[in-house]
Amino acid sequence: MSLIPEKGTIYVVDDDEAVRDSLQWLLEGKGYRVRCFDSAESFLSRYDPREVACLFADIRMGGMSGLELQDRLLERKSPLPIVFITGHGDVPMAVETMKKGALDFIQKPFREEELEALVEKMLKSAQSSFAEHQMASTRESLLGKLTNREAQVLERIVAGRLNKQIADDLNISIKTVEAHRANIMEKLNANTVADLLKVALGSSAAKA
Repeated sequence: MSLIPEKGTIYVVDDDEAVRDSLQWLLEGKGYRVRCFDSAESFLSRYDPREVACLFADIRMGGMSGLELQDRLLERKSPLPIVFITGHGDVPMAVETMKKGALDFIQKPFREEELEALVEKMLKSAQSSFAEHQMASTRESLLGKLTNREAQVLERIVAGRLNKQIADDLNISIKTVEAHRANIMEKLNANTVADLLKVALGSSAAKA
């Protein structure tokens, strides 16, 4: 089975060298690109959120635990799919991580077939979550170009208000509303109101 490295990187974070070596050997043998770290701290210092990737992390580690690592990634709004490596007795903790959005957990010792199926699932999730993350970043960047007044006008356009109603709401002239509207269209790279709504409302409007 030949896999394309461009599908993404698999990060392995575990303070047990034997586990890291075992995972790296199994995954590289299947054609995946693997990067290993011996602590959550060293991983966080080198992790690039712009890279399509997924993460295997030990739930119990010296220093920062897998649970704390998950919390740090959530704070960063990271789209990284996570699977936790667990030992005997860690299942309740692993269930807790899944409530916070972890994709799955896998128990040691690893079964090769289970591992491969899980990696495929993770990378598929990574492709879509990173695409959504990219769209959200682009959208935030575009909306960040608007002035406060333009943002107020856009909010009312999205709510379906007419120019005259927007003028009344904001106590400005219709001509001023039209000028703001033209500026908004230009800043958001929108040619139509439908384009405008897609940017303003995000991917949910794009899918509608």
